[in-house]
Amino acid sequence: MLIIIGFISCKSSEKEIDTLEIAKKYYKALDQSDHSEMAHLLTDSLVTKETEYEYEQTFSRNEYSEWLKWDAVFEPTYEILEIEQENGVVKESVSKMDKRIAFLHKKPIVTHQVIRFDKDKIISVETTEYVDFNDSTFVKNRDKLVSWIDENHPELTGFIYDQTEYGGKQYLKAIKLYSSKK
Repeated sequence: MLIIIGFISCKSSEKEIDTLEIAKKYYKALDQSDHSEMAHLLTDSLVTKETEYEYEQTFSRNEYSEWLKWDAVFEPTYEILEIEQENGVVKESVSKMDKRIAFLHKKPIVTHQVIRFDKDKIISVETTEYVDFNDSTFVKNRDKLVSWIDENHPELTGFIYDQTEYGGKQYLKAIKLYSSKK
């Protein structure tokens, strides 16, 4: 009986370590904009949720890869501040900084997130709380950028809605143009 209990405990422990390891690999893949690694970590689709904003989006693996290319344009840095496995999910606090966030928010955005799994693949990532996010600063700076671009560089109008690699490059170009006007 003790051997069976020990075996079950080891298996449960291995599963916890695996989900923690998968979550760590996910953030490392985000940090390094590693498309091929990301493909190994996700199910065929990924649900992303933002609880505070009542927002949910489902990406196919290919669509998420395209979003990852957009994100990569801004040279992101993702840092896991805290991480734990609990009841089959992984909960973490994550800091993200990149060129877009530096311009709009002036400091990293810190969130609490929950990753859910289907066996050994990630099925959803939910942002449950924005711990350090100044919505008014972000929106004010975004609106100034969009208005200035609309007035001075209409060829870039709409850049904010295009979450492809090309759209990310247009977004970065808009930031550079706006920043150099001063």
